[in-house]
Amino acid sequence: MEQTFVMIKPDGVKRGLIGEIIRRFERMGLKIVAMKMVSAKDEVLLKHYNADDTKTLQRWGEKTLKTYTQYGKDAKKDLGTDDPQELGKMVKGWLFDYVKSGPMVAMILEGKHAVDNVIAMAGPTMPVQAPAGTIRGDYSTDSAAYANAEKRGVMNLVHISTSLEEANVEKALWFTAEEIQSYKRAEELI
Repeated sequence: MEQTFVMIKPDGVKRGLIGEIIRRFERMGLKIVAMKMVSAKDEVLLKHYNADDTKTLQRWGEKTLKTYTQYGKDAKKDLGTDDPQELGKMVKGWLFDYVKSGPMVAMILEGKHAVDNVIAMAGPTMPVQAPAGTIRGDYSTDSAAYANAEKRGVMNLVHISTSLEEANVEKALWFTAEEIQSYKRAEELI
């Protein structure tokens, strides 16, 4: 069975969506093998998001510029720069402020095609692009355009691993081996 990592972010916790989000994953047949409420620390977030890497900062900055272009806005005028590295550093600050704004619920889910199923259930990272029926599509309408204008992270309710490799790294960052359980769900016993 495959395992993946999911984090319910502060906006999901503050809005009382923990149970609903967990219900959706369990309903699709995934089982929770580890779960805890956590507060984010900078040193863990740096590793989690690979946020000190110049390529990551560049990618975040380029995405910000793309959003500004898409909505006919001027990043240099609004944010004081159009340098992707500098914009990436701004995005990093906004993201860290967002995920440190309250407790989060970290969990490891296990099941057949866990990574792909969680990606499908969560929907695209940008809630405004997420279809109805997904977690982000049903519970958020936020976008990078609004988040950038308000100088904050995009409130997208959950972080999900986008590959098995990423899931393995994130599981090790947030959980010890002793915290991960092994058991059979009722349907596995049949």
